[in-house]
Amino acid sequence: MVPLSFAHHEFALTQSGALYWPSESALLVADLHLEKASFFAQHGQMIPPYDSRETLERVATAIRETGARRVITLGDNFHDSEGSIRLENHAAGMLAALTRAVDWVWITGNHDTGSDWPHMETRTGGSIAEELELGGMILRHEAQPGETRPEMSGHFHPRLRVNIRKRSIRRPCAVVSTGQTGGRMILPAFGTFTGGMDAADPAILRALQPADRIDAVLPVGGKLAQFPLWKHAA
Repeated sequence: MVPLSFAHHEFALTQSGALYWPSESALLVADLHLEKASFFAQHGQMIPPYDSRETLERVATAIRETGARRVITLGDNFHDSEGSIRLENHAAGMLAALTRAVDWVWITGNHDTGSDWPHMETRTGGSIAEELELGGMILRHEAQPGETRPEMSGHFHPRLRVNIRKRSIRRPCAVVSTGQTGGRMILPAFGTFTGGMDAADPAILRALQPADRIDAVLPVGGKLAQFPLWKHAA
């Protein structure tokens, strides 16, 4: 984990892309997309159906490493509204154990819709919210352009492309805006089977306005590396 100061709070960003908030004993993870592989299998793309197991094991590891007593997901929890029905027994048992062990809050995202979603709380445990305010911070799935309060979100799956020793490497990253609003952050996708959008994509930069500057941040060698993406013209 590497320390990260943001919006007058202290956090720790893990190598896996989770964000730990010590003062709230809360672990924030975005875009789990559980059961994405089984969704694709239904449409003829036969992919090994173990992504949910791996994702949940990564969540469990982050809980052990941080000592978090609360987990807050930032939307797109299952890849589709029937994903919780398709969970095989092993993954379902893992999820049930996690939601019993900590205070678990599912924030809903654009994939979390459909007739089955209202019944997911009974099937998986935890509680459901469209968004949450905690410690003066708004926690939601998708960054809202024009938001002036401190905000945490997911949705965009940001990744940064860097060139190291003549090699191009793409790594998940968080994207942080600073300005008079106190700061807004987009977390990387935590799910095992998730793609990504370039951190400097105009859609991401627009979503974080108004801002003075926008940077990509990620853990590198035990330290927080910061890469400028956009700066307000003087």
